[in-house]
Amino acid sequence: MRNTMILLTALAAAGAASAQTTLTVITHDSFDVDKKLIAAFETQNRAKVRFIKGGDAGELLNRLILTRRAPIADVVYGLDNSLLPRARQAGILQPYRSPALSRVPAAYRLGDDGLLNTVDYGFVALNYDRAWFEKNGVALPKSLDDLKTPAYAKLTVVQSPATSSPGLAFLLATVNHYGEAGAWQWWRAARQGGMKVTRGWSDAYYKDFTRNGGRYPIVLSYASSPAAEVFYADGFTPTKLPAQAPTANLFLPGSTYTQLEGVGILKGTKQAALARKFVDFMLSAPVQSDIPTRMWIYPAVKGTPLNPVFTFAQEPQSTPIKAEVAANPQRLVDAWVTQVLRAR
Repeated sequence: MRNTMILLTALAAAGAASAQTTLTVITHDSFDVDKKLIAAFETQNRAKVRFIKGGDAGELLNRLILTRRAPIADVVYGLDNSLLPRARQAGILQPYRSPALSRVPAAYRLGDDGLLNTVDYGFVALNYDRAWFEKNGVALPKSLDDLKTPAYAKLTVVQSPATSSPGLAFLLATVNHYGEAGAWQWWRAARQGGMKVTRGWSDAYYKDFTRNGGRYPIVLSYASSPAAEVFYADGFTPTKLPAQAPTANLFLPGSTYTQLEGVGILKGTKQAALARKFVDFMLSAPVQSDIPTRMWIYPAVKGTPLNPVFTFAQEPQSTPIKAEVAANPQRLVDAWVTQVLRAR
């Protein structure tokens, strides 16, 4: 009997030890880091990393808020500056400031409270299909006012600010540009003119964009997307770049947004020490060098080298978002649903 009890105790302890070495990380659907780097992290920390894809970033946040009383992960990657105010209000994150933040420029840090550590940044921007415009002899729009007219609205697909982080970024940019009343008028006119609003970035870019067989030659994406088009083209070599990318950015005044993505520790984790190591890992030199040509964003750590293909990833002159616009994005999303989505 005594031997049996010893065996059961040993098995229980082994099971507990196994549970303590598993770190669950929830991310948006576009997360991609070299599996060899993840394996090295696991080996170094004698741990297993389990990933959960949580949908687009807006959906990811909604899921975390709904499960905050029984957290489904230890770490989250992919929440950004447009979503952080709501995450902060919901109380789903616990603070940790990685020492690696000292190598991130102050302008790209997600606040001083340590709830999110900036991993990367990018520019939400409209892209267009060069071949479609050249084939059809259509001039490009020159302003957001042009874009809302039927001539261009029917050519445009964007993401919903209620479920998509680039969609929310674009909403904030339009409110910043027009003011609330003007933004609702713009959105209503654009939708009435034929602009499509889809759930997330993947649907908009890979299903609706003409470059991928869809009907819309203007898509809300990122300023780095043209570089990705070149990178994934047949025969790509970084030493022999083409003259231009098949897509290009449409930097209409008031349409771009600087997006800062971060990694943070979820409140309630039982793996706090390991979670902190994963945050540090995401800001380490190997990961920072790896993510630009996997997720098509800029690494947050200053001095990280970039693939030559980033020549095609222009950086726009983004207009700073006013404090009153950035303070409560969820209020603007709720107003958008009422004023635009449900408007007759």
